[in-house]
Amino acid sequence: MTLLISNRVSFWAVLSLCLIAVVANAEHHETSETKTLDIVDTAVGAGQFNTLAAALTAAGLVDTLKGDGPFTVFAPTDAAFAKLPEGTVENLLKPENRDQLVAVLTYHVVPGKVYAADVVKLTGATTVNGSNVTIAVVDGGVRIDNANVVTTDIAASNGVIHVIDAVILPN
Repeated sequence: MTLLISNRVSFWAVLSLCLIAVVANAEHHETSETKTLDIVDTAVGAGQFNTLAAALTAAGLVDTLKGDGPFTVFAPTDAAFAKLPEGTVENLLKPENRDQLVAVLTYHVVPGKVYAADVVKLTGATTVNGSNVTIAVVDGGVRIDNANVVTTDIAASNGVIHVIDAVILPN
């Protein structure tokens, strides 16, 4: 599937719809359908990652996350981004703040495929930006830093996505 990204909203809308379809049909299992979509296309198709998609585009990370990987992405929803202080997202999307945006986004990515069964055995992981996230099982759920993992093991051709309810920030 070729996506021409002429504006951020269209890109994220398509990504969001694809992710919704994958979640509805895959029920956390790899299928031939999910294996054909990469992380970006899977997330865009879900419909709840418009802000993440816009941020990936602004940071120039779309091609990276469409690459071979494998990657594990802890993907904050639009609602998670909305929890940030007013103006934070807009500020991060400014071209002069690209390095800071890249640092935040790559903090949400761990090299390799780390499925839920593996995540619950970990106390931390090193992210693509070189910083460590803390991982804890709390009240039967998994937390990545201050975020709860709300959906796990969304398979993509080049990795796996875990949906989180907050944006995590490197120290």
